Amino acid sequence: MPAQKGKDLLLKVNDGGSFVTVAGLRTNRFALNAQTIDVTHAESAGRWRELLSGAGVRKASVAGSGIFKDAASDARLRQLAFDGEVASFQLVVPDFGVIEGPFQITALEYAGRFDGEVTHDIALESAGALSFTAL
Repeated sequence: MPAQKGKDLLLKVNDGGSFVTVAGLRTNRFALNAQTIDVTHAESAGRWRELLSGAGVRKASVAGSGIFKDAASDARLRQLAFDGEVASFQLVVPDFGVIEGPFQITALEYAGRFDGEVTHDIALESAGALSFTAL
C-alpha cells in the first residue's frame, strides 16, 4: 500500500440503514489481532514452539480522537456508549478496503481546555464476525 493521507482513513457508523462518517475524527488507528494456541509438546521438532493453525480468538480494535462537529454524530455515539449497544461500523482504508461488522464502544472520553475546543477519544472492540471488501 503506497503512502496515504491520514484523513482518508474513515470510521463510519450505521445510522438507521446507511453508514455515516463519525464526525470530526482527527486521528484513527486500528489493529487486527489473533490469539495463538500453543500446541508444543515433548516431541516438537528441535523443541520449537508449534501453533495450532486457524484456532484462537480473532479481534479488531479501533480508536480515534478529534472533535464533534455536529450534534447528531455526538448524540449517536454517546447513546451507543451509554447503552453498551453493539452497532454496525465500517472502517474505510483507502487503496486497501473496507472492514465492516459489529463493534461496541469500550471508551468515550471528553476533554477540553479553557481556551480551546472540546475533544473526544473513542475506542471500539469487535463484537462478532467482520467482513472485508477490497477497494
